[in-house]
Amino acid sequence: MRQIFARLPDELVAALDEAATKLHGTRADVIGQAVEYYLDDFEDISRTVEVLHDPVDPILDWETAKHELLRQH
Repeated sequence: MRQIFARLPDELVAALDEAATKLHGTRADVIGQAVEYYLDDFEDISRTVEVLHDPVDPILDWETAKHELLRQH
């Protein structure tokens, strides 16, 4: 496991300490979870942006999709 250092504003450190206390963990625990969640979301968002920029991928029109779904029932 590697150790990293970061400078954070006082307000963020206070919120971090509060979260650590509520979760019965350490600052490192909260930071680790936060980075993990962020990177998971980042991967999802990055993939979404790739799909949206793909000129071959057709754009789905909500009104057409809704009409098709309602017509099936």
